[in-house]
Amino acid sequence: MADDPQVTTRRQRILELVSATGFARVADLSRELSVSEVTVRSDLAALEREQAIDRVHGAAVVRGMAQRGERPFEVARESSADEKRRIGRAGAALVESGSSVLLDVGTTTAAVADALLERDDLHDVVVITNGLSIALALEPAIPRFTVVVTGGTLRPLQHSLVAPYASMLLAGIRADIAFIGCTGVDAAAGVTNLNLPETELKRAMLAASDRAVVVAESSKLGRTSLGVIGALDRFDLLITASPDAGREEHLAQLARLEAAGLDCRSA
Repeated sequence: MADDPQVTTRRQRILELVSATGFARVADLSRELSVSEVTVRSDLAALEREQAIDRVHGAAVVRGMAQRGERPFEVARESSADEKRRIGRAGAALVESGSSVLLDVGTTTAAVADALLERDDLHDVVVITNGLSIALALEPAIPRFTVVVTGGTLRPLQHSLVAPYASMLLAGIRADIAFIGCTGVDAAAGVTNLNLPETELKRAMLAASDRAVVVAESSKLGRTSLGVIGALDRFDLLITASPDAGREEHLAQLARLEAAGLDCRSA
């Protein structure tokens, strides 16, 4: 079958589609190539054996992407999934009916969105986000929730909206609470992020909220990245989660952050 010219051509096209944005979903490849999802999965299995791509749940990513600095949303979502679920529930517990919420892009903030969706007691909540995945995840909560997307320029890797124009809406609002994601929380460097266009939006969300909560799994504590979102005193709370391994280091990092003045909660 691998020597079939049609199969070879199709698999080459799959590689092109995956390479274009760093990842591709099975369902999207099926539609693009006019073949069944079963066929796509078979092709992906063959390409993975050839070490041409890596497979993740429901999608394929460029080989070695998981080891690079910035990972596609679908890849990052699988990492520390249990920690993110616990962080999400702890974050969602802070939201009250009738409140307004800024939800930053990212897989940990997406876990907050998932937990908000589970709360049937919430109503009249306005959620403003620059994450398309988050907006779509919250769609079933309408009309209990009003979901507002910032607008802006699409970054396909994270399905995020960034400058130009993404911060214009934020300049005209004041939200009750903002949940901000990051790639590092450090006692000296503050809260930082790898991607600079997204960092700009995170700073705008920080400025547009009465209460700012940084959400970060344990692996991000003590780390720093290029873009500075804000010093620790700009945030009211850190919500993280205790890891399965490395608990002593986790507690040591929390102690450093608390000594620097940041209120910390480990879910």
